[in-house]
Amino acid sequence: MSNPLVMKLEHGARLADEDRATLRTLSADIRQVEGQQDLIHEGDRPENVHLVMSGFACRYKVLVNGKRQILAFLIPGDFCDPHVTILGAMDHSICTLSPCTIVEISRETIADLTMNHPRITRALRWATLVDEGILREWLTGMGQRSSESQTAHLFCELLLRLQTVCLATPNSYRLPVTQIDLADALGVSAVHVNRTLQQLRADGLITLKRSVLTIVDVDRLEAFAGFNSNYLHRVGRTDAA
Repeated sequence: MSNPLVMKLEHGARLADEDRATLRTLSADIRQVEGQQDLIHEGDRPENVHLVMSGFACRYKVLVNGKRQILAFLIPGDFCDPHVTILGAMDHSICTLSPCTIVEISRETIADLTMNHPRITRALRWATLVDEGILREWLTGMGQRSSESQTAHLFCELLLRLQTVCLATPNSYRLPVTQIDLADALGVSAVHVNRTLQQLRADGLITLKRSVLTIVDVDRLEAFAGFNSNYLHRVGRTDAA
């Protein structure tokens, strides 16, 4: 059975068979979590790292006025911040957006990986750099792109990320999030998201039916969004160990 963690980290380092076996063992003890459930709250002391094996989750913060800002979508194969066990307290919360299967990994296990498995450590560092690249791109989008191009950019990003773990066709994937979730990620109102989706449909760029997003013409949507996938770092260094 395919393992999204292994498939993702293969892009960050040249893993050996023993590394793949270690990662499969690491991610074997899953638990089911319903949608809209917090995995950890801002202010909690983190003792475990959460790994998403199926479904969508997110990082988020809540402002004093009750508004939520989603900081990242977490998809299968994503660690929810592998280094949080260094922190004394969480500075953000993590929750599921859809039903998920989750793995909880102890800080001792993470320490063992970083001390005794150099190729996995390199892959985890790569994953962290990709997370930072995604955050930079989201900030750029919120500051400089129109809501239509920002939404289109997000859809292009998710297509590539989900293709990496074999959860997308060449032009479609399951998107199990609500318009409110999209609004909280894009920094606009749910009403604005609804209008934006209607415009993207009217322009013949996407269809969205029963939580399945289909990009009618990937090249055209990427051009509309000004999408450059370099921040996802899907091609590693040729001299990587």
